[in-house]
Order: sequence, then C-alpha cells, then structure tokens
Amino acid sequence: MAGIGFSLRRLFQKKGILNLCKAYGYSGIVTIGPTFLGIFLLVGVSFVARVGGMAEHEQELLSCMLTYSLLAALFVTTWFNMVLTRFVSDMIYEQREEKVMPSFFGALAVELVLCFALYGGFLLFAGGGAVPSVLCLWLALVLIVVWTEMIYMTALRDFQAIVLAFAISLMLGFLLALLTVFLGIVSTESLLLCVIAAYGLLAVRYLKLMLDYFPRSEGSHFSFLRWFDKYPSLALSGGMIRLGLFGHIVVMYFGPLRVQIQGLFYGAPAYDVPALLAFFSLLVTTVGFVVSMEVNFYPKYSNYYALFNDRGAIRDIRLAEKEMLDMLRRESVYLGCKQVFTTILFIVLGPPVVTYLVPGISSLSMMIYKFLCVGYGAYAIANSLMLIELYFEDYAGALVGSAAFALVSTGVSIWQIRYGNPQFLGTGFFAGAICFYFFALARLDWYSRRLPYFLLSRQNLVPGLERGLFAALSRRLDLRQEARGIGAGKGRAPR
Repeated sequence: MAGIGFSLRRLFQKKGILNLCKAYGYSGIVTIGPTFLGIFLLVGVSFVARVGGMAEHEQELLSCMLTYSLLAALFVTTWFNMVLTRFVSDMIYEQREEKVMPSFFGALAVELVLCFALYGGFLLFAGGGAVPSVLCLWLALVLIVVWTEMIYMTALRDFQAIVLAFAISLMLGFLLALLTVFLGIVSTESLLLCVIAAYGLLAVRYLKLMLDYFPRSEGSHFSFLRWFDKYPSLALSGGMIRLGLFGHIVVMYFGPLRVQIQGLFYGAPAYDVPALLAFFSLLVTTVGFVVSMEVNFYPKYSNYYALFNDRGAIRDIRLAEKEMLDMLRRESVYLGCKQVFTTILFIVLGPPVVTYLVPGISSLSMMIYKFLCVGYGAYAIANSLMLIELYFEDYAGALVGSAAFALVSTGVSIWQIRYGNPQFLGTGFFAGAICFYFFALARLDWYSRRLPYFLLSRQNLVPGLERGLFAALSRRLDLRQEARGIGAGKGRAPR
C-alpha cells in the first residue's frame, strides 16, 4: 500500500472541501472500485434486460450466470491475494522491482488454469447452453485478470489514470447494454458480452499502467509460489475471509429459499437482494480504514519500526510505541463509531428505500436485511482489526480469527436451513461476524501489549531453507520456463 499511502497523504494535506472529496473519491475507487463495478453492472444489466423486454426467465438466468461467474473468479483469486500482496511489498522494499511483473504473469497463468478447470467443468454440466457457458467462463477469466491487477495497482501513484480507466470501463459496459436495446438484440449472450467488454477494457488499461510503472521484467514467473511456503497462513486467511463473507449466500441456494433457474443454476432472490443491499453498509468503513490507516497510522507505524532497524534508544522506542498505539486506538474507535452510525442509518432508513427500489419485497427479506446489516457492520470493524494484525505480522491471529468467522458463519447458516426457523435466516452470518469481532479485538489488544517481544524474540536468526510443496512446484515450473526459452533474466529492456 506504499504508493496509495504516499499519494493519499499528499492529497489530504491540501486544504478545501473539494480536495477532501477528491481524496476520499480516489481512495474509494482504488479500494472498492472493482466491487462497485461488479454490483453496478449486475444491477444495470438487469435493468437493461427488463427495459429491453427480456422474458423473466431469461432475466433470472442472466443474473444467475453473472453471479456464478463473479463467485467463481472470487473463489480462485482469494487464495492468492494476500500472498501476492506480501510478495510485491517485499520486492518493492528490497528494491527488486524487476521481479514484480513476472509474478503477475505467473500468478495469472496459475489462476486462469485453475478457473478453466474448475468453473469450466461446472459449466460443462450446468445446462446453461453452449454459447452462454463459454461467455460465462470468458467473463470469469477476465474478472480474474482485473482482480489480480488490483493487487499491483496499489503500488501506483497515478490516481487520476486509475479513476479514469474505471469510469470509462463503467460507461462502456452500460452504453453497450443500452445499444443492444436500441438495436433490438437484447439477449443473455449480448448482455454477457457487454459486461465482458467493460471488464476487458479495464484489464487492458490497468495492464498498461502497470507496465509503465514497472518497465523492467526479469526473473522467474513463479518465484512468488515460494511465499506460499513462507506464509501459508496468509493464503488460508484470505480464503477463510471470503468463505465467511460469501459462504452464507451460497448455502441459501440449497435451503428453503432456493429457486431453480435452469439446470444447475440456482438462486435465492429472497436472500440475495437483502444481502446485496446490506453489503453497501460496510463500504464506508472499507474506504475509511484505508484513509485512516495510511494517512494517520502508517507514519507512526513506520517511525516505530525504523527505530528498531536504526538501533534507536530504548526511551525513543517506547515513546514511539506509545504514540503509535494511541493513534491506533483513536483511529479504531473513530472507525467503529462511523460504522455503528452507518449501520443504524441503514436499519432505520433502509426499509422504506428498499421497499421503493424493490416493490413487493417480502417481510422475510426485510428481516434478513436487518440481520445482515448488523452482521456486515460487525464484519467491517472486525476485518479492519484483522488487517491491523497483519500490519504487525500476527499471521496466526489473523488465521484463527478468519477461520472462526468462516466456520461459524457457514456452519450456523447450514444448521439454519436444516433445523432453524426461516424467520431468523441471516443470523448465521451475524453470529460469525460477532465472533470474528470479539476475537480480533481481544487478539489485537493482547498482541499489541507484547510488540517488542514479537519483534525481537521470535525472529529467525538464520534464514530458513526454501522447502515445501510450493517451492518444489516453483522450481519445476522455472525449469519448464527455461526449457521453453523464456528463462530467468530474459525480459523487457528498461525504457
């Protein structure tokens, strides 16, 4: 996040309400842009399909295909995100930036093969039709490219270029969808192509920005795999977080609210709609966390660690630790207050707005909406606390917290659809988020009181040997890469 933090601090130093709005807008696009793009296109394409006169069954099938493609891409990338983030930050810190772009292409190669095998196998038997199935797979592959690029985009400092690419892609997708209405060719296939075109343009533009920022490309494409052996808890933490965040939605496709759209495509509109609307309640905290941590907390954090590296005096180290932890507490409390206020706002003002946006929504869906609003609020705060644990390299604590969140959220949701009262659907995610929050809060408090011990006493004095399944896989892929003439050391010349 070094690039984002530097740029945000520069933006927030400027005075005036317009500069403040610009800073929050830029940080919002970079942090939640892809999520917002996915939701906007999903809602926008559904609106265009309805205006274009598509049959209700076709509209439901289109929505289901888009959702499945989003979930498939998310499932594949989630196991790589945190490890790739750590690898990229390590390479930038060690001033070996020429290894950044090879890791991107290597990660894509692995992710795309996994998606093709897993999601392609599902689509083969899903019964959605040959052409729509191919387009669904294509969309999932493009989504993987964009979401992987976003990991690397956080190192860039060109906010305007990032926002411009996002805005153009968003408008392109929507305008192409409207064009299908005017031409009278509205169909599942044409609208899927519109979404693919929007994400495809975004992927190409982001790749251009990355190549401009990292012009040199040397070394192995698969050396990042060794980081899976060095930090296995990071990969598992990322997977558990996404399982807890979206697992309860997938579980509902097997419960009493499920509706079979076609073949293996199922949905649960009575649960999906309130989940989507309640999800917006956590976006304020997501953006606020990046701003507060990178602008206010990170300078204190950086100063504290610099004193250890530069052999600072003990008194200076203790003073820096106190200042850092005081700043952390203030920002965490402020972040929590904003989320509580946002959650209350969504619960109080949300029902009439939801009723207006979704005419005929059931009382059951409104009850689910309220449970999920509280759950997403608790998750937003807990996730922020977990990310702070990762700042302090408490990988074990992050893994235990995220695993508890995933197991409770998914497990209670499964129990609910089998034995529980349908009136309380949504409490599974609520329970998981509450457990996640209390564990993350207690763990961070316990860990922060022992920071000097964890910084000094638990460091490896001798570098460990690179052993493990992923190190062996990396070596094998490197040999294959060299055999094909793309060997390490061959890359693009500096510009």
